Amino acid sequence: MKRKKYSAIVFDLGKVLIPFDYAPAINKLNLIEQGLGDKFIEFYKSNYHFHRDFERGKIPESEFVNKMLEVVDHKIDAETFKKFYADIFSLNINVISLLPVLKKNYKLFLLSNTDSIHQKYGWQKYEFLKYFDKLILSYEAGSVKPEEKIYRAVEEASGLPSEEHFY
Repeated sequence: MKRKKYSAIVFDLGKVLIPFDYAPAINKLNLIEQGLGDKFIEFYKSNYHFHRDFERGKIPESEFVNKMLEVVDHKIDAETFKKFYADIFSLNINVISLLPVLKKNYKLFLLSNTDSIHQKYGWQKYEFLKYFDKLILSYEAGSVKPEEKIYRAVEEASGLPSEEHFY
């Protein structure tokens, strides 16, 4: 009998399993003070390297939050910011519904450029996470896609050769 080509399927989280949109966070900030959300997203986009370093785990959560609170002129507290910042996700039921079927024949891994706030306040509660053998998260791995190091973390977690992974 011929061996199947792939033994593991690696899913991205954002825009695959959970689409995201910062509009709700921007709108909530704009309700607190007109233009506050716009100021946040403008800073976020023009200083994306800062966010990317947070996703890499190179910037502590407290430093990231403090900087974002400065950007929004301390009009909200840290806890409120975290909730707004993470309330951006929805579920892609069409893809999520495939997980239990795929789990019968494959190891499943989740690979995501994400941060501790999005995990704790945004998506950690989702039931579908139980289908994954391991979550490989950028801020824990110290690397983001498309850097090679994060893909090596997947292979290390799976114990399988790279050619047996379907991304």
